[in-house]
Amino acid sequence: MAAISLPSRSQAPSFHALIKRGKGNFASRNPGVVLVFCIVFLVALGVVSLFIYRRVLQKKAEREKFQMTEGS
Repeated sequence: MAAISLPSRSQAPSFHALIKRGKGNFASRNPGVVLVFCIVFLVALGVVSLFIYRRVLQKKAEREKFQMTEGS
């Protein structure tokens, strides 16, 4: 028995209505949602870059502290 069966003539209009794509895409139909996603992405990127920057500064300070104590 076939797993996928083709629709009969009486089911064809409803079948095509289910698979038919609507006008435009998600982004063109919902610009506010896309804007919110972009803003959230930028904020998250800023927070992650702040943590990375602070970690790099911390490692740099540890290296300088090690070099100062080693040379003294």
